[in-house]
Amino acid sequence: MTEEKTNAAEATPTEADSISDAVRLSGKKRKLYVRFIFIFLTIGILIYLTTAAIGAFRFYTSIVNYYEMIAYDAANATFGYFSKSDMSEWVDTMNAFYDGKVGKEALTAVSESESYKSAEELIQNLRESIDANDIYVFYLDETTMRQYDDVTSDSKTWKPFRYIIDTNSDEKLIYHYGEDGSMLPKFIPAFEEILSTGKRSKTHIIYSSDFGFNITGIEPITKDGKVIALVAVEMPMRELYSDLVSFILRTSLGALLATIILIAIGTYTVIKRIINPISIVSNDAQVFVDNENKISERLGYIKTGDEIETLSQSLLKMQIGINEYIKDLTVVTAEKERIGTELNVATKIQADMLPRIFPPFPDKKEFDLFASMDPAKEVGGDFYDFFLIDENHLGLVIADVSGKGVPAALFMVIAKTLIKNRAIVGGSPAEILEYANNQLCEGNDQEFFVTVWLGILDISTGKGVAANAGHEHPVIKRADGDFELVVYRHSLALAVMEDVPFQEHEFELNPGDTLLVYTDGVPEATNSNDGQYGTDRMLRLLNRNKNASMDELLKALRKDVDIFVGNAPQFDDLTMLALKYNGNTAE
Repeated sequence: MTEEKTNAAEATPTEADSISDAVRLSGKKRKLYVRFIFIFLTIGILIYLTTAAIGAFRFYTSIVNYYEMIAYDAANATFGYFSKSDMSEWVDTMNAFYDGKVGKEALTAVSESESYKSAEELIQNLRESIDANDIYVFYLDETTMRQYDDVTSDSKTWKPFRYIIDTNSDEKLIYHYGEDGSMLPKFIPAFEEILSTGKRSKTHIIYSSDFGFNITGIEPITKDGKVIALVAVEMPMRELYSDLVSFILRTSLGALLATIILIAIGTYTVIKRIINPISIVSNDAQVFVDNENKISERLGYIKTGDEIETLSQSLLKMQIGINEYIKDLTVVTAEKERIGTELNVATKIQADMLPRIFPPFPDKKEFDLFASMDPAKEVGGDFYDFFLIDENHLGLVIADVSGKGVPAALFMVIAKTLIKNRAIVGGSPAEILEYANNQLCEGNDQEFFVTVWLGILDISTGKGVAANAGHEHPVIKRADGDFELVVYRHSLALAVMEDVPFQEHEFELNPGDTLLVYTDGVPEATNSNDGQYGTDRMLRLLNRNKNASMDELLKALRKDVDIFVGNAPQFDDLTMLALKYNGNTAE
């Protein structure tokens, strides 16, 4: 194979075709370039932002920890400049003054004492040596501090602490012994923690003031386990912003350089290995669509050795397969239309086999009867039937064939015909089912079976005999009562085994009584949560409509089932038959 065929960018049958295609596809290539460049730019920006964020956070944390360490070391060093007994005496004298127990001369005596002046000078020297904004010792009035909820944040009178020693770098801002001091509200949680534990606060105290961005370390002075005063060291973090900006700029330049290199390498690779082959695949796919499924020969020449080659080969196979599929689809569509037409005919035939004219026997006033069948597919396996065996006996049948669709419908036709023909000849329900069972067992290679409830009602007396071959329990409502299940032992379903005996059950309907039989499609109707409709829900619906006519009763039951099922597909055929006995009207 030639070099021209192995190179994806030049994978065309002729050079003239290649130039023509390049011109024709240039617009599409530019779009792909833009997209990939945008992707690379986005990745570079994300790399930059992530690196800068992590670096800035770590840099910020290290600076804060550094200044915090200096502040707390200075606060601890301050403890050595006075004794606890002196500090306790200074605090007591100051509080006595504010309580009115001593005069101002007592404050003057303390501030002029050797111990006080010595401590003040040493603290001032310490402040200058570490270049702090302020080192001050103060007494915190806990009671006044807790009154913060009763004042506004800009209150000029809320001053919860008193200065003992202050060494501010701005002499105009220095407070003297015994003077009140105001507090920033953000300090309150830290002060409350210090007073309650007798230890420094676990959180950073960082804020912005006239001195810039600052951090304050506060250590408690304790005596006999009680906080008697506090030392605060306010450090300006002057290097924080400048160093942080410098760090971000260095990071940005590095990320920008990496992004440019990434874009250059990525663009070259994308053009050579991706865009050109993809353009060929895209163009030939469009040619296939626009030119009545014309198969492309160029797809077979793409040899990139990766997924793009696989894509081109798959597209070529797909083009060939689509053409074959269209031919087959034409045949299948015609066959499907034929089958659909036949199914529609089968649906109509099955519907015509079931009695659909109501009332079925207008001259018979002894009863009102209504039935319905809704198949889950075009044709179903359920059926109902009713017929007069003679002038006084009415046959009632409802059945459910296992399975769905056409096979079940064919078995249903045979079962319905056998049961009705045998019932017309005469005999008890057990004899009729025994005959139908033996006939259905013959040649039942598909192993279908059918559950049946068969009843014969004497319409002159209301007395009846029924046989239940594995079917649902019937429901009866007495004239002055509610619908209730009639539960008794079932026999085996038809077509399971030959020569099976069928048990009979006698029942009696009085004037005003209602009989309802149904297939399992009613209680086993399933919603989208796999919940079943159930017989309890069915009985509640029936009893809410117990005075309705037979057709209204079945419509209400079907509507309630539909509401319960919702959007879930119909799982089974839904068949129901209801009869209200009016009694012998001739009497």
